[in-house]
Amino acid sequence: MTIATRFFQALTVCLLLLASLGSARAADDPAALIKALGEANFSQAEEIIDKLGHSGEPKVVPALKALYSGDLYLRKADGGVFITRKGSGRNLLLIDPLSGEEIGEEAKRGLSKIKVNNSLRRAISGAEGSLTLMSPDRRVRLQAAEAILKAPSDDNLELLDEALKNEKDSEVRLLLTQAHAVSVINSSRPPEQKQAAVAEIEGIGGREAIGILMAAQGSVTDDAVKTEIATAIQHIEDRLALWDAAQNVTYGISLGSVLLLAAIGLAITFGVMGIINMAHGEMVMLGAYSTFFVQDIIRSSYPALFDWSLAIALPFAFLVTGAVGLVIERGVIRFLYGRPLETLLATWGISLILQQLVRTIFGPTNQEVGNPSWMSGSFALGGLSITWNRLWILVFSLSVFFTLLIFMKRSAFGLQMRAVTQNRRMASSMGIRTPWVDAFTFALGSGIAGMAGVALSQIDNVSPNLGQSYIIDSFMVVVFGGVGNLWGTLVGAFSLGIANKFLEPYAGAVLGKILVLVLIILFIQKRPRGLFALKGRAVEA
Repeated sequence: MTIATRFFQALTVCLLLLASLGSARAADDPAALIKALGEANFSQAEEIIDKLGHSGEPKVVPALKALYSGDLYLRKADGGVFITRKGSGRNLLLIDPLSGEEIGEEAKRGLSKIKVNNSLRRAISGAEGSLTLMSPDRRVRLQAAEAILKAPSDDNLELLDEALKNEKDSEVRLLLTQAHAVSVINSSRPPEQKQAAVAEIEGIGGREAIGILMAAQGSVTDDAVKTEIATAIQHIEDRLALWDAAQNVTYGISLGSVLLLAAIGLAITFGVMGIINMAHGEMVMLGAYSTFFVQDIIRSSYPALFDWSLAIALPFAFLVTGAVGLVIERGVIRFLYGRPLETLLATWGISLILQQLVRTIFGPTNQEVGNPSWMSGSFALGGLSITWNRLWILVFSLSVFFTLLIFMKRSAFGLQMRAVTQNRRMASSMGIRTPWVDAFTFALGSGIAGMAGVALSQIDNVSPNLGQSYIIDSFMVVVFGGVGNLWGTLVGAFSLGIANKFLEPYAGAVLGKILVLVLIILFIQKRPRGLFALKGRAVEA
């Protein structure tokens, strides 16, 4: 064989290799791949989508989205593939799938929709995730991780490994970890790696992890891995049951703080004066409307002060409701001491008058009271979800309680109140003006109820019936804890709050309250003075 012959043979081989490389590059070109979708069947289309997903070209994402939503069409005349939008009349607007440029319009009969099935949609979701995992936009990466999580594939593992190395955002990283573990479970990797992936998802925990494991369980064939998944699900459910119990405790503490605020003023008036004040709930309602009044003025005249609206409303509500309480005591109640039935009827009538007065001034509908920015939203604490407004109400109720406790123990007026509670006649003979102690005690209890209304306006509807929701519960707290005893009111409020929240899931809200009432009645039969008995004139009498 001559040298010339060998040269031509080598040249021919080189040309063939170059031609095959060129055709391979053309086949992998995004434009050629998208055009090939027009004539491909479902199995061919899935291969093309997989190639697009591994092309590393984010510009093909709009075409994939259009294919998923049914907006990718084939032009019959030349086989071109376009994204379409509604055009004029019955025409469709044609958009280049890569550049996004508008090409023109085409009659719908000249186009053919490229069809997709569920298998293709899963492939599209996975391809979109592959193309957007490396995006500088956090939101895009988050969506990509979610897409891969919904369509796990063995092919995504290398990409996920690379993404996990570079990802700094904790939320995106958590989703990537979940997607990686689910992809391993659904892959052809050894059972040991799959079991490690199951343990990884179990470590993440939460209801989402249960959903992920249950979805993966159906596609696993290895019995050992299936057993591992079932065990992991059981462990997560056990942990969630403990977190649910802890969440019920937090709900109970939250309800207890509300009951404490509503009952603490009643504990003072009921303990010192022996008055069954059925208008106490209306003091709470007036405090809530005082908050609405203050916020309405701030919204219209001083909007920059809105975050301070509650701080402004607190002293205002205390003064308004304290003044109303003083007027009620001096005008009605002081003539009815020693006649509990008449006092109950009189204060019930006053409550109806106050409700109607508020309806006349503010209307019968609910009023809008806004949350300041520092009381809005919630945060997670382990498996618990805690709202900022409930947390601040708990802090506020405890602050009011301990401030009142110090006032009762350290101030001259507090000393006089305790003296009147323990022995009215002896206190009077020592020069204490018991009628004015009664009046200002009732005003103090009403003022605290008004402050409770400020707090309740952040979690309840501000309406003329607001106080009616808490009056019965307030009396239950006072009687259960011990009439006139502040520590008894604290323990009683939180005990009843937690008991209510533990009974509600099993008995319902209404039946739960009835059961609590029955339990209190049975308890009072054994301890008529409540948890913490306090000696006072009612006891002496």
